[in-house]
Order: sequence, then C-alpha cells, then structure tokens
Amino acid sequence: MAAKKACESFSKSLIEDVHKWGCMKQTGVSLRHMMEFGSKPTDRNLLISGQFLHKELPIRIARRAIELDTLPYGLSEKPAILKVRDWYLDSFRDLRSFPEIKDINDEKEFTQMIKAIKVRHNNVVPTMALGVQQLKKGMDPKIVYEDLDEIHQFLDRFYLSRIGIRMLIGQHVKLHKPNPAPHVVGYIHTKMSPVEVAKNASEAARAICLREYGSAPDINIYGDPSFTFPYVPTHLQLMVFELVKNSLRAVQERFMYSDKVAPPVRIIVAEGIEDVTIKISDEGGGIKRSGLPKIFTYLYSTAKNPLDEYTDLGTDDRITMAGYGYGIPISRLYAKYFGGDLQVISMEGYGTDAYLHLSRLGDSQEPLP
Repeated sequence: MAAKKACESFSKSLIEDVHKWGCMKQTGVSLRHMMEFGSKPTDRNLLISGQFLHKELPIRIARRAIELDTLPYGLSEKPAILKVRDWYLDSFRDLRSFPEIKDINDEKEFTQMIKAIKVRHNNVVPTMALGVQQLKKGMDPKIVYEDLDEIHQFLDRFYLSRIGIRMLIGQHVKLHKPNPAPHVVGYIHTKMSPVEVAKNASEAARAICLREYGSAPDINIYGDPSFTFPYVPTHLQLMVFELVKNSLRAVQERFMYSDKVAPPVRIIVAEGIEDVTIKISDEGGGIKRSGLPKIFTYLYSTAKNPLDEYTDLGTDDRITMAGYGYGIPISRLYAKYFGGDLQVISMEGYGTDAYLHLSRLGDSQEPLP
C-alpha cells in the first residue's frame, strides 16, 4: 500500500501533521491583491508575505499529499505517483521544520528554501503523466477513459493547486529582484500587451512546426498592439503557445500532401469591459463532435510521453508538436486560475476555433481545490 510506503520513509508524526494541516482552511489571493501588495516590496511587505506563505503553503501541499495517497484504480501505488507524493511530503517537512519568521534575515532564508521547493517540483507534470500511463498499461483496454471521472477531477484539482502554489512562490521570490523592469511586479506585468505575447508565443510554436515538418502555415494576428492590461505574461504565453501549436499541427497534417497552399492560422485579440478574449482559428479539418470532450481529458493522447523516450525524468526539455496531451486541459486551468476560461468549438471537416477568455478585472479570488 502507498500509505504504508509513506510511513516507511516518513515518520508517523509527520504523516499525522500532514493530516492535521490538510484539514485547515486555504486562503485565496487575487491578481489585484498580488499586484497592489507587490508594487511596494519593502522589507515589511516581504516579511508579511513570507509569514503568510509559511502558514499557507503547508496547508496547500498537505492537501495534495493526502489526495496522492488515496487515488482510485490503484493509481497511488504507481512508482511515478509515489515519487511525486514523496516530493510533496519532503516539501511539507521542509516548510514545517522552518522556524517562525521574525525578521528580514529569516525571510531571506525562507525565500531560498521555497525557491528550492519550486525547483524540486519542476517535473511534476510529466512525472504525473508517466504515472497515468503506468496505470493505463495495466488497465483493461475496453475501459473508456472519459468514464474515469474521478481521475480527471483529481488531476484538475491537483494541477490547479500546483499553478497556485507555483504562482505564490514565484511571485514572492521575484519581488526580491532589485531594479525590476518598468510595470513589472513579480510575475505580473501591469501593462501587458496580449497582441505582443500572442506574437511571441506563436513564433515559438511556428519554429517547432518548421523543425518537425520542414514547413509551417502562416499566422495572422489581428488586434491593437498598444492595448494593455495587468496579467501574468508567462501564463498567457503558455496558453497561446499550446493552442497555436495544436492549430499549426492540424493544418500542417491536413495540407501536407495537398496542392493547395495551407491556410493561415488566425489570432484575434478583442478587448471587452470584463474580459479580454483571444480567438485562435484554424482550417485544420476540425474535431469530431464525439471527440471534443476528449481534448480536455488527461487520459487521452496519441502522443508519446517524453519521459518514456528520455528516462532521466524530463531533464530533456525537447518540446514536440504533440507534447504529452496535457496542453489543452492545463491551458484551461491557467485561464481559470485568474477567473477566465477556455472554450473550443469545432466544425468537423473545416477547422477549430479556440476562445481564450481572460478576466480584465483581476479581482476574482484564486480557485482553491
């Protein structure tokens, strides 16, 4: 049993502590709060932020460690999942054994420690993907993966929580950076141009398509490049990159052996009062209506997990066009994290439109699974 293994490598008192902290209430933070608080990174503010994380991070990490031990279908016993569970327990132990933060020197030491925790968890997504693959290998092939709802819901909660933990740690660490660029508050850019970010992300996706296929469809971007709003550029970069990569792959594979010129992928950026919406449209043949729900699941991908090819657990950061099938569901979680959403609408036989909604207001609280 996985629980038994946890007790073998971790003390009984630590496991009890995990269960105690896992029952405590989490505290959500909004983008606006992070931005306003971080705009004045005085020693006093950094101290307050460090003290908040010293209490908040063990609660969030404990919840995930408990869930990792109680997964259905024997998923908790898979070697890759046990590895992730141990990372979470190690991080919980590091946080709990760190003494109370009383002054700025304590806070600096704490910041180094949480920085190391963030690095420890760098490969969680591919390692979890490997665990799910280990589960699938031993399962009856007749099982319909969309029916494994419990696992989908767990992974949604797990990855959403991970986005939050990494945002809180990353934001705190970044606030220590001397002389930040104008309009930059930690991870947040207070005057981010979605058109500029879309341009960078789509160029990166197109470069991969060129490398993999030898050619790539054009990408046309429509929108006002001077329009800006506060957001986290790395989150938007990741979402647009994934969506554009999928569109390029669909168009490229549809028109590879055709006499016709591959039609461009179109990106439209629209600014509303509540939302900024980015639409990514392709003529890559679309997705069957019966297949649409599958694109938001974690158990459906024709792609090979990079960890199967490179067994050094993801130190090779080679990105393929296919990835390991998590791009769309994880992009939706990044959108939801700050109050947005991702919708995909398809016309089978023609193409697909992805609508990425981002909240302009920045005042929605983090969703806390």
